[in-house]
Amino acid sequence: MTKSFPRWVYAVIALAAMGACGVVWGLAGLYLYLSPGLPAPETLKEVKLQTPMKVYSSDGQLIAQFGEQKRTPLTFDEIPEPFIQALLAAEDDNFFNHGGIDFMGLARAMSQLVVSGSIVSGGSTLTMQVARNYFLTLDQTFIRKFNEILLAIEIERALSKQEIFELYFNRVFLGHRAYGFEAASEVYYGRSIKELSLSQWALLAGIPKAPSRDNPVSDPQAAKDRRNWILGRMVKLGYITSTEAEAAKQEPVLASLHGGQVELRADYVAELVRAEMLERFGNSAYTDGYVVTTSINGNLQATARRAVINGLQEYDRRHGYRGAEAKLPGDPMINKTEWQEALNQRPSIADMQAAAVIDVNERDINAMLSSGRTVQIAWQNGLQQANPYINEDLFGRSPTKASDVVAVGDVIRIRERINGDFELTQLPAAQAALVSLEAKTGRILSLVGGIGFSKSKFNRATQAKRQPGSSFKPFIYAAALDAGMTAASLVNDAPLVFKDASLEGVWRPENDGGKFYGPTRLRWALTKSRNLVSIRILEKMGVRNMLKYASTLGFSTDEFAPDLSLALGTHAMTPIEIAKAYALLANGGFLIEPFIIERIESATGELLFEANPAQACDPCKTREEVSMADVLAGNIETPQAPRVMDERIHFILDSMLKDVVKLGTGRAALSLKRNDLAGKTGTTNGPRDAWFSGYNPNIVTTTWVGFDDFSELGSREFGGTAALPIWIDFMREALKGQPEIDRQIPPGIVRATIDSETGLLARSGQKNTLEEYFRAELAPKRYADEAQTGSQDLLLDVF
Repeated sequence: MTKSFPRWVYAVIALAAMGACGVVWGLAGLYLYLSPGLPAPETLKEVKLQTPMKVYSSDGQLIAQFGEQKRTPLTFDEIPEPFIQALLAAEDDNFFNHGGIDFMGLARAMSQLVVSGSIVSGGSTLTMQVARNYFLTLDQTFIRKFNEILLAIEIERALSKQEIFELYFNRVFLGHRAYGFEAASEVYYGRSIKELSLSQWALLAGIPKAPSRDNPVSDPQAAKDRRNWILGRMVKLGYITSTEAEAAKQEPVLASLHGGQVELRADYVAELVRAEMLERFGNSAYTDGYVVTTSINGNLQATARRAVINGLQEYDRRHGYRGAEAKLPGDPMINKTEWQEALNQRPSIADMQAAAVIDVNERDINAMLSSGRTVQIAWQNGLQQANPYINEDLFGRSPTKASDVVAVGDVIRIRERINGDFELTQLPAAQAALVSLEAKTGRILSLVGGIGFSKSKFNRATQAKRQPGSSFKPFIYAAALDAGMTAASLVNDAPLVFKDASLEGVWRPENDGGKFYGPTRLRWALTKSRNLVSIRILEKMGVRNMLKYASTLGFSTDEFAPDLSLALGTHAMTPIEIAKAYALLANGGFLIEPFIIERIESATGELLFEANPAQACDPCKTREEVSMADVLAGNIETPQAPRVMDERIHFILDSMLKDVVKLGTGRAALSLKRNDLAGKTGTTNGPRDAWFSGYNPNIVTTTWVGFDDFSELGSREFGGTAALPIWIDFMREALKGQPEIDRQIPPGIVRATIDSETGLLARSGQKNTLEEYFRAELAPKRYADEAQTGSQDLLLDVF
């Protein structure tokens, strides 16, 4: 006899069945609703991992890294097996068996959702995390979780377990901008994950749970606790023995930030490259892992930076101490934390760090750094020399005690010396720039756009348009030589007065020092930078003729003011424009284009771009002339730069600029003890700008010093005192070990003995003579004793 159940039991069973069907239908409906919006899992194979752009010097030093995410992808076969086991123990030990979903963990997560209204923990397999990391948001909602489940199932159908694991390994965020475990290994340990220990593998495997908080740099103890738990899990799963686990637990956590650390300070260079790469590739420049090799020479760049800093500090010392940057309130002991925070707001600039004075004694002071460390500055280390600044031409009496210079609470700048002592210094108010080129190709060997990128991102080497002053005169003289003058032509160095509307009324140009020397040979006028001679040359030659010639030399003359002030270098130009112009003086008269990107490679090492600049060579090798030896040596067919200056004019002008160094305003460069140097100083009215551009046949360098607001440098500052010392410091290293280069006299040049006063031929045995170069057809035919000294026929009258 069959026992019948109460009617209510049947009702419960019916309701349960209906509920189950409802759930099934609901889930089916939800699937039908959500699935069309899910991405195709096959697209995971096409996902491009974001890798930052890296910028290197020509000798392989890292200059900069652009892009927020640090990534170094590995394939599954490249991942160490012990690390795979550690990650499975930490995140999903059943990964290679399930179909993308851990139902027990999922049930636990769902119960948390019902009870608390949010998903607290658990439930996500590695596959589900891949789905979330690549396609979904991190919002802890039911819809997101269900999408994650559906997508995980689809991923498992489309990809192998090895491919899924590889995607997780390379994608997951692990703190400090590291994405993927290989990148994290490089960031925290400075080496590949293949080179780590069991302890370190377990530690890395523990980071995904709380990457920003529990990574080994941000919280070593939390990372250690998580590591030890994972090691215990690895024992339970049979991956390692308890002995191995205990040994790994004893290993200290010694992680610190590595990888991607800048090896060469070249911030202005890095910004130039970033801008050019952005123009070439758009925003993918930051994410596609481009590797950019620049033309920058690491040693010369470091030398240039030091030269600029030292030159500005020397200038600053000549003009006095301007006092504290700021004043901090309160007592240094009571307000120590506030003072440290205030110092942290003032970054170190050019190795000069901010410090707060906490104690002032008779002949020394104590100062606190932002770290809380206290250092002492002795009397002889900057305090004794801190004469108070009054103006650019005047400073006050020397201090007699430390309190004459600083007080407690003063924010000052200090610099650590080689011997470990600290000295008082200050951030220079003036700025400087340096750009150096390989003369034959235009490769930028070094570039400094200011004393510190953190102080000012304005790149004075490429952006600051300043009047070059007498630095422009060589090109006036080149035009004159091209028009038929010679280095021995006489021009009257005498006062001039112009009434010219384009020059804003009456203009009375003067020489430096206000003196005039009468009839002067062109060579001597350029050597001594005589302003009136330059003006008379331009006046006789004609401004339009000069502009036409300047344009053939590569100058963009559209904005040049068509008046005689051009003779004094009044048209503003950037240092790199001046360096480019001087490169043709260095390389024999060829027009080159400066460039900074030498090579661009993809993240996989594919060569995308390689510079092949036009070179100053006459003639360059053609394709037919390239031998196998050339190919093996990398000497492929070379595009030839255009010759824009006649080689004979170039030779004469070059010899004149050598005299500037030997006898003129550039004499300080004789300290380099070389005979192949040439160049020209430049100083503008005020003076507001100080320049020196100089070269040997291989390398050309331009230096500039001035104030961003066009303030005056001081009446005793010139190109030879402010800019030339920076040039010398740089070129001393740039030319070290390089043999002197003696230029060959080109065909069509003759050498003649002339009278130094008239520029005409000298008789044998005559006094006051010198040797001069001429184009053969323009060599003097008369002797000095055949013309009356000072007569008008000796003066310029060749047009």
